[in-house]
Amino acid sequence: MATTHDHARICRGCWDQMRMPIPIRGPLAIPFRVLGITRSKMNPNICTICERSFRYVKKQRHISATATILFADIRGYTHMSERLDPVMLSDLVSVFHDQCAQAIWDHDGIVNKQMGDGLMAIFNFPIKSERHAAAAVAAARDIQHRCAERFTFADLPAGMALGIGIGVHTGQVEIGEFSTFRSDFTAIGGTVNVTARLQAAAAAGEILLTDEVAAQVADIAAGAATRRLDLKGIEQPVLVHVLTNSF
Repeated sequence: MATTHDHARICRGCWDQMRMPIPIRGPLAIPFRVLGITRSKMNPNICTICERSFRYVKKQRHISATATILFADIRGYTHMSERLDPVMLSDLVSVFHDQCAQAIWDHDGIVNKQMGDGLMAIFNFPIKSERHAAAAVAAARDIQHRCAERFTFADLPAGMALGIGIGVHTGQVEIGEFSTFRSDFTAIGGTVNVTARLQAAAAAGEILLTDEVAAQVADIAAGAATRRLDLKGIEQPVLVHVLTNSF
């Protein structure tokens, strides 16, 4: 599986979606930077055409696609924000986002949204990957490892610990531009809603996978504990597979 360590010379999103070679590194990228086409903040191996020009790239406002969605956030953030110095809190959130982004980029995902102490990632758009569910799970495990390693040495008040909760689900989504105020794309639909609810139900250190994801990573999910959850706004209970640091 290719990763961001490859430091792609052309935008992998534009190539995968349009077979258009847009330089993003090296001398050939200079004229494009002059025109405002630079590497995207969603993933440094895609460009701002992917990020901001969805309708130009896809010739329509939104499309249906199969993708894997990952949500992650810091457990107990509200309680933490009441006890920590604002500068320390800001530093911790920055570390969280930086570590999450690197893990997601390493597995060809994009950081689509950052929401305070949480984020949403998309796998399989605009960079295509046949094993996008496995890539998302690998990124989730990497996030837990990275954050546990970095947060271990945080100067926190006695009795306070940091942990990350993650949800991963795969399925059909609508991807496109859904606002007249912002031109960058996002994903919406039931798959996104379920993933957000999974993340909210995950305890610190847990990665909750749906059956659809677990089937794609059977070697990893084998032996994992299962849990049946009633998720807010979701009509039927959802069976989840629980990955922890022992998996």
